[in-house]
Amino acid sequence: MSAPTENRSTVTEREARQVAEAARERDWHKPSFAKELFLGRFRLDLVHPHPMPAEESVRRGEEFLAKLRAFCEAEIDSARIEREARIPDEVVAGLKELGALGMKIDPKYGGLGLSQLYYNKALALVGSVSPAVGALLSAHQSIGVPQPLKMFGTEEQKDAFLPRCARTDISAFLLTEPDVGSDPARLATTAVPDGDEYVLDGVKLWTTNGVVADLLVVMARVPKSEGHKGGITAFVVEADSEGITVEHRNAFMGLRGIENGVTRFHRVRVPAGHRIGPEGAGLKIALTTLNTGRLSLPAMCAGAGKWCLKIAREWSAEREQWGKPLALHEAVGAKISFIAATTFALEAVLDLSSQMADEDRNDIRIEAALAKLYGSEMAWRMADELVQIRGGRGYETAESLKARGERAVPAEQMLRDLRINRIFEGSTEIMHLLIAREAVDAHLSVAGDLIDPAKSLPEKAKAGAQAGVFYAKWLPKLVAGPGQLPTSYGEFRHGVDLSIHLRYIERTSRRLARATFYGMSRWQGRMETKQGFLGRIVDIGAELFAMSAACVRAERLRTRDEHGREAYQLADAFCRQARIRVEELFGRLWTNTDDLDRKVVKGVLGGAYTWLEEGIVDPSEDGPWIADATPGPSTQSNARRPYGS
Repeated sequence: MSAPTENRSTVTEREARQVAEAARERDWHKPSFAKELFLGRFRLDLVHPHPMPAEESVRRGEEFLAKLRAFCEAEIDSARIEREARIPDEVVAGLKELGALGMKIDPKYGGLGLSQLYYNKALALVGSVSPAVGALLSAHQSIGVPQPLKMFGTEEQKDAFLPRCARTDISAFLLTEPDVGSDPARLATTAVPDGDEYVLDGVKLWTTNGVVADLLVVMARVPKSEGHKGGITAFVVEADSEGITVEHRNAFMGLRGIENGVTRFHRVRVPAGHRIGPEGAGLKIALTTLNTGRLSLPAMCAGAGKWCLKIAREWSAEREQWGKPLALHEAVGAKISFIAATTFALEAVLDLSSQMADEDRNDIRIEAALAKLYGSEMAWRMADELVQIRGGRGYETAESLKARGERAVPAEQMLRDLRINRIFEGSTEIMHLLIAREAVDAHLSVAGDLIDPAKSLPEKAKAGAQAGVFYAKWLPKLVAGPGQLPTSYGEFRHGVDLSIHLRYIERTSRRLARATFYGMSRWQGRMETKQGFLGRIVDIGAELFAMSAACVRAERLRTRDEHGREAYQLADAFCRQARIRVEELFGRLWTNTDDLDRKVVKGVLGGAYTWLEEGIVDPSEDGPWIADATPGPSTQSNARRPYGS
């Protein structure tokens, strides 16, 4: 077994939590539908009537979508990208000419100035023909240079960089390191002040767009010194700067066309004017950027659902088994119904969250996180069901199908391409913890000191008094509500009755809040270690949010005479399916194997079950589990390959 990397940083669990907590946006200046939902307050008024985009925004958005669709149909060869594991230069050049690099950039900087709603529609469209191209555009605009500069950059920085990002330059976001994933407290890349510059040293991993990028957003740790606050800090860095080496282009099970690599910084000099925000604000900038940036992934997940539905419908109508179309067999029909209803709900969640982001009336940090979590999980399930519906043809590659004379349907590729979304920009497990932290924020705000071992007895006494006042007002409101009145939400009865689902959401929101409170009362300071419990709490909230979005979207389509009857049917089907999942999750809150699982894990790590591993040959090769990331000059050739070079 290889020895651990010598330069690996070590921090305590408490230190790691403190870094993450310091980066959180703690204040809630605007209402949040999802936050209220977790607190047992079903604020339908925050999302209904469904917010609508301005006419001018729609006109510009639809105009661009028409051009983008024509380009996708004529110029993007998805099979070639999959085969060659590379997006052709001419495709990127065409996207630049269309203005697709600047969809979210203000027109005064040369961008298109599209709304979040139409930006996501564009990503869904592009992602449907090639998820790799969708990832290129998303990484460039959602988390790359444009978004953090839009939110935190100076006017000088915007003038210098945004016109380039809008038309010519590809950008990338560099946070992850070989030994640093979702725990930024151990970030090892440094940025040492030197006069009017900073000197960067370190290694970054999984740099989507990093192999081809012209501009980088780099997170590095500034040492604390006289005149320097220090801390994790964000910088805009020219990708061709001396001392930057792209040491490797990574290859993955899916998204084979993405340019994702390992980038080394050795004494890279960056002007102080390229620092985004103050020193120490880098992690907060990253997390705030992700609040809306996360919506790009559910956009492509919703697009994937649409494609899965199309293929499932066409194939199941064509394929016959035992004398009737495949779709009419109940086992297959249930899968098709799930795909149709869930696609409707995913688009509802996406459109609602996007429009709320555009209006900026609500705080959507939880909604965006739920959309990412729910979209990535459900899209994967839908693609898996499509592969099952297609049978052996679902497992066969599109190239093989075509070679033997059948329609080249890349179902297995879709499954591979979608798998990363459950990891990208916060894994499902990390999203559970992130959302759970926000969901219990109200509790920790009033009672956090009670369970903090570092607090003194007087501080705990004060917290106890504050908690008593809060819970005396809050708990009685969880007993009864509109969900118990059969006449509530009557405006959602039109042929199909969706009011029953809204009443269920209201009742279940209060039930969810009671369960959360009980969990906090039971485990107190150990609550954060109950990740199984917290994950189920979040998953229940995600289902309730999706149900709300589906019902509100159905009513909007009905009032606009846009497939209203069918929308009501799909919303009803989705809500009934979701309710079954919710009840199962509630059951698993208290009846589960969490404690037993912990015992088994200790046995596994302690070597008690190594006998179970006998009888196999491990094809893995020798080598360290985590690559050495010791700062220093690169010993490898530069794999950087800007488009068009």
